[in-house]
Amino acid sequence: MKLLKINPADNVAVALMTLDPGETCSVGGTAITLADSVAAGHKVALVPIAAGEATIKYGHPIGRALRAITPGETVHTHNLKTALEGLLEYTYTPQYTPLPPREPGVFQGYRRPDGRVGIRNEVWIVPTVGCVNSTAAYLEQHAQRFFAHEIDGLYAFPHPYGCSQLSDDHENTRRALAGLINHPNAGAVLVLGLGCENNTVEGMQELLGDYDQERIRFLVCQDVANEYEAGLALLQELVAYAGQFQREPVPMSELIVGLKCGGSDGFSGITANPLVGAFTDRLTAEGGSAILTEVPEMFGAETILMNRCRTPELFEQTVALINEFKTYFMDNGQDIYENPSPGNKAGGISTLEDKSLGCIQKGGASDVVAVLNYGDPVTEKGLNLLTGPGNDLVSVSSMTASGAQVILFTTGRGTPFGAPAPTVKISSNTDLARRKSAWVDFDAGPLLDGTSMEALADELYEYICALASGEVRTNNELHGAREFTIFKTGVTL
Repeated sequence: MKLLKINPADNVAVALMTLDPGETCSVGGTAITLADSVAAGHKVALVPIAAGEATIKYGHPIGRALRAITPGETVHTHNLKTALEGLLEYTYTPQYTPLPPREPGVFQGYRRPDGRVGIRNEVWIVPTVGCVNSTAAYLEQHAQRFFAHEIDGLYAFPHPYGCSQLSDDHENTRRALAGLINHPNAGAVLVLGLGCENNTVEGMQELLGDYDQERIRFLVCQDVANEYEAGLALLQELVAYAGQFQREPVPMSELIVGLKCGGSDGFSGITANPLVGAFTDRLTAEGGSAILTEVPEMFGAETILMNRCRTPELFEQTVALINEFKTYFMDNGQDIYENPSPGNKAGGISTLEDKSLGCIQKGGASDVVAVLNYGDPVTEKGLNLLTGPGNDLVSVSSMTASGAQVILFTTGRGTPFGAPAPTVKISSNTDLARRKSAWVDFDAGPLLDGTSMEALADELYEYICALASGEVRTNNELHGAREFTIFKTGVTL
């Protein structure tokens, strides 16, 4: 098979390999002769598409033709444009069927005193302000030399914020840091402050509430003669505390998975994203939780998510999630639909609708159980929608702050970075998996070669169980690629 028609309603098909002009391909028993060269992952018209007519992929419109398009002609940015514009009004039309429950699988995790479960037992250094990033890096380097063998690892998460921010922007930083401090993959945490920043240690303590004083320790650098000695002494105590935890059997219902795609291509919505969606459905049927964010990459597909909301109240919250993010764009004088990226376009994605309809497939068919603001922790079992941008580093950090112990990151182009939580890179095509084996952890490409979705989803499930049990490590863990990036929305003083 050279061309794939994804949905019976589609008027375009996707090239599964690079094809030459004049080549004839069969799609659903119809012969299509190609008018020009078609790169792998790009679209070909199956029928005449009139100027202004909707182009259909995944069974939904992905834009309107800029001019008449003939069968066999490539369909891309030169002859296709988004049909999205402005704020929209929505009507709640419930279209979900609750997934039948399944007996949860088991992994070996770290049960914390508050009942939550970590899949790693690490010690984290969290700066309250960017001014102490270098101190955090020094402590990470020197403490690992002496202590890291007793735990799964010791890591610092520098960032540039914590001071010179105002109102909601400042609060976003505080909430994101609180989520990191409370994360169950950290057996213990050193919170490192300077002493004169807006984001004071006292303020963080108040935000954290009744925190575990054995697990979380604070150090204000301006208050001690030598912050390096003081920090290393505290880390020694924290490593000893974290070292007491041991893995034990835990049901998969305790797992929270963050869902992300980045560097997508024309195969992402055919292989990697649906594969993650199949895993999401299995996890939520077993009582686990998943987080879907990248709000700008819901635009054009948002009604699918809205109609999977369990209640009218959740529907209204999802409408607010979408429209408030569009307003954020407009308030900053930006085009709401200036997406996809150059890399996405090179991979065959033409419009935001094209990108979004592929993106949301990571959420499977699960119904939406909660809508979270930035920094909110996951408290509901099932599929959660989270406020946040599409930016890779910001979105994986925000899902980590909301409690995701692992991130499933699909990609057609590849990227080496990682979240504070283990970040599983899932390639949409086998060529990427072969070329960038130091980046990619799991290959969804076999779906293009006849492997069944059920079989590969089972394989991914077993991999995640092994990962959560500490039997395997992701490439981002092995190579030390761990970033924490905070969503910046306001003025810097």
